[in-house]
Amino acid sequence: MTSVKQVQITFDCAEPERLARFWCEVLGYVVPPPPRGFDSWEDFDRSLPPDQQGRAFACVDPDGVGPRLFFQRVPEGKVAKNRLHLDVRVGTGLVGEERLAALEAECARLVALGARRVRLLRADGVNESCMVMQDIEGNEFCLD
Repeated sequence: MTSVKQVQITFDCAEPERLARFWCEVLGYVVPPPPRGFDSWEDFDRSLPPDQQGRAFACVDPDGVGPRLFFQRVPEGKVAKNRLHLDVRVGTGLVGEERLAALEAECARLVALGARRVRLLRADGVNESCMVMQDIEGNEFCLD
């Protein structure tokens, strides 16, 4: 029996390249090289039938450690809360005011990129503080 060695996280979205580039900025990811035989992703995209152009985009961890993120265009918009979300770990090992300062600083950076702050969940004696946010298409994620 084979065991899974890698995982890809896929986002349904309206604008795959725009959302992928947002997450590149959030996570320090990069756009992978275009397929063999193409000088750019734009060249590759133009080679597709018109109804397939702009349908998908991806980004990867430049160190090869984190999962590949894949963004695929779907016709329907987001209508409910995500059942799954990403935790962006910016406060690991930090507590109290130091953690809050790290969360606030990262929140400000991401809001400048187009994210939206939803709410701060303060430490409750069991969990440390975290920040609930939304990406540029309304997908929830946490700064943790």
